[in-house]
Amino acid sequence: MIEAFANILGIDPFEIWFFLEVLISGLMAGVMYSLVALGFVLIFKASSVFNFAQGVMVLFAALNFVGFIDLGVPAWLSFLMTVGVMIILAFAIERVVLRPLVNQPHISLFMATIGIGIFLEGFGELIWGSNVKPLDIGIPNDAVFMGEAMIQEADMFAAVVASILVAVLALFFHYTRIGRALRAVADDHQAALSVGIPLNTIWVIVWSVAGFVALIAGIMWGSKLGVQFSLSVLALKALPVLILGGFTSIPGAIIGGLIIGAGEKLSEVYIVDFIQTFDPTFSGAIEEWFAYILALAFLYFRPQGLFGEKIIERV
Repeated sequence: MIEAFANILGIDPFEIWFFLEVLISGLMAGVMYSLVALGFVLIFKASSVFNFAQGVMVLFAALNFVGFIDLGVPAWLSFLMTVGVMIILAFAIERVVLRPLVNQPHISLFMATIGIGIFLEGFGELIWGSNVKPLDIGIPNDAVFMGEAMIQEADMFAAVVASILVAVLALFFHYTRIGRALRAVADDHQAALSVGIPLNTIWVIVWSVAGFVALIAGIMWGSKLGVQFSLSVLALKALPVLILGGFTSIPGAIIGGLIIGAGEKLSEVYIVDFIQTFDPTFSGAIEEWFAYILALAFLYFRPQGLFGEKIIERV
């Protein structure tokens, strides 16, 4: 089929297979960005505040997981113990940080999440050290071929895990009582309180779920790159994903991640080649800033994102 399509276009079939390989590689990278973006979306839906600490939560969860394994704890038990740590963290954040800031300006909550991130990064380094920690829990990392296109099994595994997680979260938000309460809290804190929805409990739940998502993302990224402190910076790549997909949309986090991932890889290959035909000294590195340029364009033309709700305020 590819060969026949290539003959119609009059190009080498290898070029099409290479394009598909780059595209699939980008989509798989986008899935990893989406995993991190999910945590941002969950917090924003419940509090209308951008959780700057989510990237550090990915790092902190991964540090605890690999740290327990290094102490000789089986991987499955380390996973459960880390989930427990993230739930305890959610209780602590709600009690110490969020509860005193109820009904305060959003900028206060945003600044509080910056403080949470700085604390978690330092606390994680104090407990587990700052060395890069390899993480091998048996996720396959061999290459498989789809025709002539090569795909990493680890990327396919991450895509399957992310798909399952997104499906579960979407069902949770739309068809469960807690999910409806979360959406009510996101719409109006005071109205939710007036109908008996416990704001503090909802925040604990949503931060616990965000912590679980951070753990899954940390395991995926840690298995690929090793558990290192640069994960917290890498996780901020989720910000352009959120701008594209919308800060309140779970499907938007996935679609935005796929667009960013595919766009990065394709631009690094094809745009760099095009520019180098005019300037051979051009070094590339478009992949590093492509996502942010695309996000800026979206902010200009569609600031609410692809799936975000357009907000109209009357004055």
